[in-house]
Amino acid sequence: MTSSIARTAREIVQRLQSAGFRAFWVGGCVRDFLLGREPQDYDIATSARPAEMEKLFTHTIPVGRQFGVLVVVESGIQFQLATFRAEADYRDGRRPETVVFADAEADALRRDFTVNGLFYDPLADELHDWVNGRADLSARLIRTIGLPGERFAEDHLRLLRAVRFAAQLDFEIEPLTFAALHRLAPQITSVSAERIRDELIKLFTPPHAARGLVLLRASGLLEHVLPELAVTVTCAQSPDYHPEGTVFEHLRLMLAQLPDPCPASLPFAVLLHDIAKPVTATTDPVTGSIHFYGHENIGAEMARVILQRLRFPGKEIDEIAACVLHHMQFKDVLQMRQSTRRRMILRDTFSLELALHRLDCLGSHGSLEHYEFMQAQAADLARQPALRPPLLTGHDLLALGIPPGVELGRLLHDLRDHQLQGDLTTAAEARAWIIQSRKPKN
Repeated sequence: MTSSIARTAREIVQRLQSAGFRAFWVGGCVRDFLLGREPQDYDIATSARPAEMEKLFTHTIPVGRQFGVLVVVESGIQFQLATFRAEADYRDGRRPETVVFADAEADALRRDFTVNGLFYDPLADELHDWVNGRADLSARLIRTIGLPGERFAEDHLRLLRAVRFAAQLDFEIEPLTFAALHRLAPQITSVSAERIRDELIKLFTPPHAARGLVLLRASGLLEHVLPELAVTVTCAQSPDYHPEGTVFEHLRLMLAQLPDPCPASLPFAVLLHDIAKPVTATTDPVTGSIHFYGHENIGAEMARVILQRLRFPGKEIDEIAACVLHHMQFKDVLQMRQSTRRRMILRDTFSLELALHRLDCLGSHGSLEHYEFMQAQAADLARQPALRPPLLTGHDLLALGIPPGVELGRLLHDLRDHQLQGDLTTAAEARAWIIQSRKPKN
């Protein structure tokens, strides 16, 4: 069945063609359509110039009008429309100095990879393939259009996009393209942090996240975009706890188990939860055991630095850093006091932490005993909503005559512990406990 977005994309092409212009679906939507996948969005290339598009469509956004690019909004959906163009004189590894309007074939030849250079007329049901993209789709290959060195020099982000497409589509990278990619990998550092971040988010989206990590390493890009992660490749772990081997292999196995769909912060919580192991590794001279004392504390700070460097939003940085900081607590949950476990569960990031812990187990020893235990504990707490709000607040203690300061903070903390432990259940009991605990001891 044709989706509503596809029907609207077809209607846009029909309106352009009825006005005498050539118009095609282009790029990723054609690739996905031919692979039997549902395209998430539709781009349209046309011989119409921006002024002509604006006459045909009532709601347009001039995102790149000088380059012939508009966004057309139809039925509440955005479609990118672009005039056929050719580009030349790339000087900064991102933008062309020269852009000229051209024909459809020239427009196809300026694109990055052959599988993204296909043009499709949905009215005539006709595919236009000037770049041999259909053959590469069948062979499951990512290949640049034209010489790889030239295509990558035009836009250095294409280095990372080649890896992302290969992982996303489960394709191989054509040998000459891969050789150029590996040779030119250091040039990725010229790309803005925001563009790299956006590609990494797509790369580490399930179900292809594990292969994305492997290709990122094999291509030579890993040491340039995430150098702190590159050193996990040779970071050994004690087989008693990590039979899978190195930290890198542990991360790969975890990424392979990501739920689909998954919370936006989870893939990066996986990637960064053991980020400090290489810098905290020590080996016991007697037993030979490898230890990573304090790696969660150092790792939380490292995670913040890395995510800030990549311009992640503050909320996601806080979530991921909290997961890194707390991920080792789960090993002790069976021995914890009830109040301590409940404090864990009441953290805003607990569901994300629990999801990370599950993956941590699946990527190593495989036992989900602690995960299932904490799942049950969380379900039990959910059935006791009265435990969520504190029995008394700071204002209540001030009203009881307790001055602001260290004692008030300690009493609030201890009172909360007793409540979460189940020792105190009402505000009256809490007040009585406060009064009793402040009486002088004989």
